[in-house]
Amino acid sequence: MENDHSEEEKLPLTSHLEELKTRLIRILVVVGVGFGVCYLFKDWSFRVITRPLVDAMPAQSSMIFTGLPEAFFIHMKIAFFASLFLTAPYTLFEIWRFVSPGLYKNEKRFVFPFLFFSTVLFIGGILFGYFIALPPAFRFFVSFSTDFLKPMISFREYLGLTLKFLLAFGLCFEMPVFIFFLAKLGVVNAKMLSKQRRYAILIIFITAAILTPSPDVISQILMAIPLMILYEVSIFVAKFAQRKKPAPEETEDAEKEESGQP
Repeated sequence: MENDHSEEEKLPLTSHLEELKTRLIRILVVVGVGFGVCYLFKDWSFRVITRPLVDAMPAQSSMIFTGLPEAFFIHMKIAFFASLFLTAPYTLFEIWRFVSPGLYKNEKRFVFPFLFFSTVLFIGGILFGYFIALPPAFRFFVSFSTDFLKPMISFREYLGLTLKFLLAFGLCFEMPVFIFFLAKLGVVNAKMLSKQRRYAILIIFITAAILTPSPDVISQILMAIPLMILYEVSIFVAKFAQRKKPAPEETEDAEKEESGQP
C-alpha cells in the first residue's frame, strides 16, 4: 500500500483485506518472538508485576494459586502481556502503515510523531497506574486485615485486576492521539471540545471512579488530574490536526498528473 492517495481509493476491498491480513500476520509474528524472549525473564517479570501488592501486604504474607496448572499459565500470561507492551511501537507502526494511504501526502509526515507520542503516552499511562494509582489502592484494601483476618490473595485474581487497570490507564493516556484522528476525520474540533469542557470533566471523574480500584477520593483525584490535563492538550491537538482540504489548484494539478496531462 505504497501508492498515492488517489490510486489507493481505486483499489478493491479484497486488496485492503489482503493488506490488513499481511500486517496482522507480521504483528503476530513479532508478538510471538517477544513472548519467547519475555518468557525467559518470567521470574523477573513476576517480581515486577507483584511489587505494588507485596509492598502493601503485611509481613509474612504471601499469594496463592488454587489450581495445579495455574502457576504455569500465570507465567505464560505475564510473558504474553509483557510482549504486547514491548512490541507496542511496532504494532502502532503497522497500524499507521495500513491507514496512511488514506491520508493526504502532507499528512503522512506525522508517522514518526504518531509512533513517538503514542508509545510515550501509552507507557506513561501504565507507569502512572503502576507507581501512582495502584499502590495506595492496594494499601487501602490490605488495611482491613487483622490478626484474625489474614490476606491470602489468589495471584490469578490479582493479575487479572492489575493488568486490566494498567491497560485502562495506558489507553486513557492515549486521549490526545484519539482526538488527533477524530479531528482528522472531522468528527470533533477544538471549538467543540472547548465548549463541552464541563461535560468532559464530569465524564473524566466518572471514568476515574470506575478505573481506580479503591473507592477513596484521593486515588480518584490522582487519576482525574492527568486526564484533565490530557483533555486540555487534546484541544490544542484538535486545533493543530483539523483537516484541511487541498486547495483547488492542488486538486487540479493532482488530476492532471493522474490523467497524464502536461
